[in-house]
Amino acid sequence: MLETWIQIMWAWIESLNDPHLVLRIQNFFGVYRKTQLKSNGVKEKRQILNLRRRRSKSESDDNEPASLPSSDSEADTKDFVVTKKFWYYLFTFGTILGDEIFYACFIPFWFWNVDGAVGRRFVMVWAIVMYIGQGIKDIVRWPRPACPPAIRVQKKWSLEYGMPSTHAMVGVAIPFSILFYTVNRYQYNFTIGLMFAITWCAVVCVSRLYLGMHSISDVIGGLVLVTLLMIPIIPLEDALDPWILTSDWSPYIIFLAAVFLVILAPKSDKWTPTRGDTTVIIGVSSGIQLASWLNYKMGFMQESLLQPPYTIIWPSYQMFGLLLLRTVIGFCCTIATRAIFRWSSYITMCAVLQLDRDSMKQRDVANQRQTIVELTYKFITYFAIGINTIWLQPNTFRLIELEPPSVVIVEVEPVLTSANNSTNRQPPSDALTSERGRQTEIPT
Repeated sequence: MLETWIQIMWAWIESLNDPHLVLRIQNFFGVYRKTQLKSNGVKEKRQILNLRRRRSKSESDDNEPASLPSSDSEADTKDFVVTKKFWYYLFTFGTILGDEIFYACFIPFWFWNVDGAVGRRFVMVWAIVMYIGQGIKDIVRWPRPACPPAIRVQKKWSLEYGMPSTHAMVGVAIPFSILFYTVNRYQYNFTIGLMFAITWCAVVCVSRLYLGMHSISDVIGGLVLVTLLMIPIIPLEDALDPWILTSDWSPYIIFLAAVFLVILAPKSDKWTPTRGDTTVIIGVSSGIQLASWLNYKMGFMQESLLQPPYTIIWPSYQMFGLLLLRTVIGFCCTIATRAIFRWSSYITMCAVLQLDRDSMKQRDVANQRQTIVELTYKFITYFAIGINTIWLQPNTFRLIELEPPSVVIVEVEPVLTSANNSTNRQPPSDALTSERGRQTEIPT
């Protein structure tokens, strides 16, 4: 009986792994092969999108070594047409929500301008989920949908294996963890927040099918896995966060755990960007947690005198201008940090291991020295970015009087709320560390 049930389930999974299903979805949203259009007699009033021209140079540099074939479908990118531009732009945006450029923009922005307490928690959830999902990819080693019959609209990450879809996992982990961590912290309509999270997740998941990067089984596998993971992770991280901030042992444990996780990450039978991307995630998340601990120990974080739920402070024109200025300065510093640490750590590791930098272009999974160089420079670079984002830049903002203005509100508002309106509570500017507004000096 059990064997029969397993066979039925496996047959169902195999059917969902069919690349023809991916092609149907792509056709539904207006992506066709040129041969399909000719055979169906579709008019030539179409916009042909050559994605090779649109693809950024950074994508090819980071994920597609010139010495290796980038995909089994390299010719596919020149042999399709997009007939519905709305869906193309929507799903291109959707897939960016699981991309490095999104993490690099969204996470710092959240810490600098929104709420650091929530930020620490959802970053840790994101890191755990991605580490497990990326590891399973290199263990299961299921290929991406065959092209043809599917159409590879995007080549980035095409060297990676497909199961599970980590885009789908992130599409659940980030919006829903933010929802769960803010629902009792701020006053807002939960239904609107839930619909926003569902929409976010749906756009990300469908984008992976639209671009021909995942099968339906890959996406479902990612959704099931992240759901099972988040059930224990959400409350566990919420309970661990105070200990991580206050314990004298936490920085040592965080750093050693991060190093061991990088070393013990599953290895693939061929070179893929998976392990390097996993190292980036571990590096930046551990840097964020350690920098948060440093802020607390240096007295920049203090417990708020107010109790949640807090009223959301919508920015005035002046606050919005400061927000933009803070964000632009912060991003410039982040880019500079990445460039400096990436260059210095890379050439240092190549020199230490006596490895020719030109040989790094010939990616070889069996070359241990190449692997050590790649993982080390990526860990150091993004660990430094985490420290810079959470500790150096917020303290610089304070020195030049660019810190979030909600700190000032916290210092004066308790007198008003206690006397006039106890329900109008303001958040404790944990926009990275508000926890930094010296609440001990609040007049009583």
